[in-house]
Amino acid sequence: MMPKFYLVAVRILINSCQHVKVVQVNFLSKNELTEKYGKIPWISPYRKLVAVTDGEFIELHEYHARGKCIGGSAWEIYHYPRVSDLIISARREGARNIFVLKKGETELRLIPGIAGAGIESAIIKDSSIEITYSGLAGGGIAATVCRGLAEGVDGIEIINLGGGAELGRAKIRLKPYRKVVIGIDDTDSREGGATWALANEIAHALEQDGFGHYLSHAIVQLYTRTPEKTTNCVSIAVTFATENKEKLVSEFATRLRETTLSDETAMAVWDKVLIPDELKKYAENAKSRVVQIDEAMKVAEKLNIQVVEITGKRGVIGAIASLGFADDPDGAVMVYA
Repeated sequence: MMPKFYLVAVRILINSCQHVKVVQVNFLSKNELTEKYGKIPWISPYRKLVAVTDGEFIELHEYHARGKCIGGSAWEIYHYPRVSDLIISARREGARNIFVLKKGETELRLIPGIAGAGIESAIIKDSSIEITYSGLAGGGIAATVCRGLAEGVDGIEIINLGGGAELGRAKIRLKPYRKVVIGIDDTDSREGGATWALANEIAHALEQDGFGHYLSHAIVQLYTRTPEKTTNCVSIAVTFATENKEKLVSEFATRLRETTLSDETAMAVWDKVLIPDELKKYAENAKSRVVQIDEAMKVAEKLNIQVVEITGKRGVIGAIASLGFADDPDGAVMVYA
């Protein structure tokens, strides 16, 4: 049970900020924010913020302060889901927060010293995604200026600055990217090649060439006794935030076709924020037993997964399976059988 005096104090703080919202909200550009707050020694800018959406859900990638503050990321991954009903899931990769959010607004359950910050609203608009944060003391500073100074933030409305014992609240605007996960398999031979490295290099090059933000890489261990395997028997999923799905997928396929060493290479493409249970189950099956091509294609057809045959068809089995573990790189590497 939360202490009543904590809840009363927090509600007073929140209500007081809401009363002055009309007169205090101030939209600031990155330059204006830097000029006003950039020299304060206890302001530590986040490195980058990226938001992807499928129109229904939002996946928010926050590269914490200077890209190094693992402690800050761990703090937020622990606390934010405890106070905000909008957060479906939260995980940390290094100093990066990854939140999956529902659209809407909620009242935060802030408690000083126990649960000090969270996400208050997540709104999808035609040209932006708007996220409102609220936090007490240092959590309020992270919620306002530190995030506002990050690469990828289009602007920030500081409702209340925060810091000290004050409540901080701010709304940031982000570009609404599309999430695209590309799974690939069967690119090497017994003479050479490495699917994990080839996928990573293609994804890195596409990011450098402006096709999108390269967000993550998962190595998915498949059934180890599959007769057609080369050696380690893994498939790969790489995840992007992009403004143009078709161009990204087409260029990835072109570069993969130019560099694969196999006659059975294939790709699979997923563009939703959430991964359905049926896809996860198929991926688990591909880790546990031999899966045939027709089984893989039935899953692809039912879930509307795009399949691209690069040099052959056998690779679709692992390519589709990799999509099921794209958001779970630690689970992806586990050996099932």
